[in-house]
Amino acid sequence: MRVLVSGASIAGPVLAYWLVRYGHEVTVVERAPALRKTGGHAVDLFKPAMDITEKMGVLPHVERLATGTERMTLHRPRAKPIRVNLGKVYQAASDRHVEIMRDDLSEIYYDATTGDVEYLFGDSITEISEDGKVTFENSAPRRFDIVVGADGLHSNVRRLMFGEESEFSEFIGAYLAVITVPKEFGRDGEFTNHLDVGRMAGVYSAKHMDDARAVFLFRSKPLDYHYRDVARQRELLRDAFTRLHPDVNRWVAEAEHSPAFYFDSITQLRMNTWSRGRVTLVGDAGYCPGPAVGGSTSMAVVGAYVLAGELAAAGDDHERGFAAYEREMTEYVLRARKFAMQAARTIIPGGAFGVWALANVSRLVSVLPASFSRALARLNASGARMHDEFPLKDYG
Repeated sequence: MRVLVSGASIAGPVLAYWLVRYGHEVTVVERAPALRKTGGHAVDLFKPAMDITEKMGVLPHVERLATGTERMTLHRPRAKPIRVNLGKVYQAASDRHVEIMRDDLSEIYYDATTGDVEYLFGDSITEISEDGKVTFENSAPRRFDIVVGADGLHSNVRRLMFGEESEFSEFIGAYLAVITVPKEFGRDGEFTNHLDVGRMAGVYSAKHMDDARAVFLFRSKPLDYHYRDVARQRELLRDAFTRLHPDVNRWVAEAEHSPAFYFDSITQLRMNTWSRGRVTLVGDAGYCPGPAVGGSTSMAVVGAYVLAGELAAAGDDHERGFAAYEREMTEYVLRARKFAMQAARTIIPGGAFGVWALANVSRLVSVLPASFSRALARLNASGARMHDEFPLKDYG
């Protein structure tokens, strides 16, 4: 089959890799003029995504560029700092885990496919017809057997085929911002975190990084701003973090001249189906549980692998393959939605007790034996180990 994939971040290259393995001709179109290297933030790969990455032969590259963030210093107003062993926290959640910068991960997956996949940078899909004819902003029209939207939360393919994002999105009640800051602001292998009611700000770096990242999460009602109005976004960020801590003020001030600035709502997608005709969606384009709270990067890797595998298992009958793909992923997606809602409430506490509880539970996990913490996590009804519990098929 001739397959067009929109999006060259995470899900797109992973899907392209497996489709080529199953004998398909794959083209990936990406709106950006080159592979995105825009600062980015740290993302998590849990056991199923790690297993897939190993199958792809690129796990050593991922592990080499892991952030190595194993410690957290947690500051609260009018309280002594708490030292947290993040390594044990991750071990409680997953038997196999790595944290890596999103841009590094994207580049690794991209490099694994460049010899076999056609990439069209600086272009975008403008129309998809029922018979597979696709028109582009810049390239000549072409015909494909199937089209896959792997173009993120604000997916262009989803908009063309299913309608506006507002029809499917659910605002979780919080916002996320990420800023690139000077290296001296962060410590390698450590996350410095300032936590207060309704807001959290932290900074980190890694040995292989030339800079550091400051990340901000805060609760809010829907805010009035345009997604291209960066000046307004900076203003909202300043307002949200005023008088938290002098260090946080310094981080926020860097937003005025940071080489990379990201600001968006934490929004969950809720679609009943991700497929229509010759078109389907994968990763955040179809089932984003919420940036920073639901493990969406791991889900994107798993979804891409499952989609390619189910298409192959269906003998390349895209209708059967799409249906099987949705059956395989639906329970995982539903659990991730539920978990993300709980996680947002937990990591951005709405009251003083929530701040106290988060700090002390984190400290407790740090001192308990890892085996005991894993056992407790398995009993957690909220699905703390839901990623590891996904049964990953071997499609042969």
